Amino acid sequence: MADDDRRESNRLTGRMARYARVGTSVGRVGARMAAGRFLGVPTEQSDMASDLRQALGGLKGPLMKVAQLLATIPDALPSDYAAELAQLQSNAPAMGWPFVRRRMSSELGAGWQSKLGSFEREAAAAASLGQVHRATAVDGSPLACKLQYPDMQSAVEADLSQLKLIFAIYRRYDRAIDPSRIHEEIAERLREELDYEREAKHQQLYVHILKDQPRVDVPQVVPELSTNRLLTMDWLDGEPLMDAVERPLEERNELAMSMFHAWYQPFYGYGVIHGDPHLGNYKVRPDMGVNLLDFGCIRVFPPSFVTGVIDLYHALQRDDRELAVHAYETWGFTGLSDEVIDTLHLWAEFVYAPLLEDKPRAIQDEGTMYGARVASQVHGRLRELGGVTVPREFVFMDRAAIGLGSVFLHLKAEVNWYQLFHGLIEGYEEKKLIKRQATALKKVGLA
Repeated sequence: MADDDRRESNRLTGRMARYARVGTSVGRVGARMAAGRFLGVPTEQSDMASDLRQALGGLKGPLMKVAQLLATIPDALPSDYAAELAQLQSNAPAMGWPFVRRRMSSELGAGWQSKLGSFEREAAAAASLGQVHRATAVDGSPLACKLQYPDMQSAVEADLSQLKLIFAIYRRYDRAIDPSRIHEEIAERLREELDYEREAKHQQLYVHILKDQPRVDVPQVVPELSTNRLLTMDWLDGEPLMDAVERPLEERNELAMSMFHAWYQPFYGYGVIHGDPHLGNYKVRPDMGVNLLDFGCIRVFPPSFVTGVIDLYHALQRDDRELAVHAYETWGFTGLSDEVIDTLHLWAEFVYAPLLEDKPRAIQDEGTMYGARVASQVHGRLRELGGVTVPREFVFMDRAAIGLGSVFLHLKAEVNWYQLFHGLIEGYEEKKLIKRQATALKKVGLA
């Protein structure tokens, strides 16, 4: 085992140090809630939410990423908590040159610089789990080198343990949503994000899936310059997505359609979703196509789950309650009463609404706050009915839908979503998806 491997294994000392920093911060919030509940000390939910944001805001790494993730999952947290956590900044300070030099030497060997044409010392981007440096290949072609921060395995395990405490605090406040399966799903995805060899396979999977889609580019991985903690790929130029929001409507509509294909062609064609709606994961091409980046958070669904998504659409379209119940049960919802089904339908009707009208329209016709009102109504009703456990597969699918919807809201796009959707599901058969998915996963070494 290399020295860096010894230092960065899932060390007890590393976890204990992280427990101390996170536990102290989160513990203050729990103590404040306990005082309110048992001692009669007045506590406002908004004040506790602000306390939680301030506690987490001093931390970097996995828990910061989890906090941002929870802010995008409908009903994972009360609205005041989600609003506060959404303010957390996504960029962490970059690690300096001494770390970069050691990491590159550890991953590619002492002569690593001779394997590249050039390498920029300053990071081009820094996030919660790693940072990206611009480089060139020996032949001069532009590259991106993604380096994982040190001690991330210890940090992830410590933060996931503390996340249970955060959820426990939340459950004392509100039992409308049982977050246990949400924790399981987040834990699995975060652990996968530490494995850059797996991410490289996910990236190559998307290269395969979107190879014939002219609207979307995915950077090719450079295997000989990649390891478990270093991922090297083509550098794709493009402008930030938010820079396109002032473009003419026709261009914004083209960009919206490119984003739709980038997300949902893999889902309906292969049962795969890109689970990170961070705006920095897309770069806009001059032709309003997109470069899709960062494949650490990829969710592969059972084909039956995709069938459930399509079944629920047809159920809403035909007002077929029996088919709707079948779709919910396919996803893993259990023990559904008529009242719970009616409540879930409120959310389903909101999410599917743009796909049910055969005309160009905005993703939301009633303003950006309409979704928040629907979510609040659904949450309140579920609380009255005794709560529901969210199936873990549902977590990132719902997050993806809301994340992509927020992009369309920013763009103020007016598109015929009905026709886009039907173009993807026309001729859908689950048995064809099963075969197509298995072939693609085997091709990139994920099966």
